[in-house]
Amino acid sequence: MEKIESTKNQKVKNWKKLLTRKGRNKAGQYLIEGFHLIEEAIRADVMIQCLIIREDVMNNEWVGRIESVEAYEISFEVASELADTETTQGIFAVLNIEEEKTETVEKPYLFLDAVQDPGNVGTLIRSADAAGFGGVVLGEGSADLYNPKTLRSTQGSHFHLSIINGELERWVESFQTKGYAVYGTALDERAVDYSSEKQTQPFGLIVGNEGAGVRSELLEVTDKNLYIPIKGQAESLNVAIAASILMFSIYQ
Repeated sequence: MEKIESTKNQKVKNWKKLLTRKGRNKAGQYLIEGFHLIEEAIRADVMIQCLIIREDVMNNEWVGRIESVEAYEISFEVASELADTETTQGIFAVLNIEEEKTETVEKPYLFLDAVQDPGNVGTLIRSADAAGFGGVVLGEGSADLYNPKTLRSTQGSHFHLSIINGELERWVESFQTKGYAVYGTALDERAVDYSSEKQTQPFGLIVGNEGAGVRSELLEVTDKNLYIPIKGQAESLNVAIAASILMFSIYQ
């Protein structure tokens, strides 16, 4: 196994580029960090291109169970260079960015309209997975799926359902053509209390930008727009919290 101690090593430079969107797009690869994400990748039968393991982690029993994967031992300095967390576990993996696949719609989909915070996007994906949704469509302006913070927030749920970059107008039209309802989220004259809606078949749910909400063009073409009554004095709910409430409530 090759041991890399210098941050100036070309492999380290290439791996570090995967922390940027430009670098990921150019290489067609992305970097995941930590035992949990790597274990989720293995469970999902995702091919690991290589493992990058800090020297003090090499004797970890978990690491010893991974076979037939190209691996590199790295120094603390190199691990710090690659880490996107303050307290890194010292283990990383390089994965290929897989071609997006649109599967037959058999479950609800969550549509994200310019949700910009990577943590919110990751949490929304995780909640969609937990609620039994079939996929998440990242509309224009939404955070990159492969942003390290997004990946950490998904906790591996991006391996379990379809994540697609797409134009939301087309997805709304496609769902409605198939006879599936599409819900927006808003506080306007058309909005109804979310608790009145229950679905057992596929539907679309649109949630919007943290500050601006869902675009008016989309709200005008939805079947219904939903709101969550605020019983206390909070002005609003975080988009990921609100979407989680709606997904679990609507989908039966």
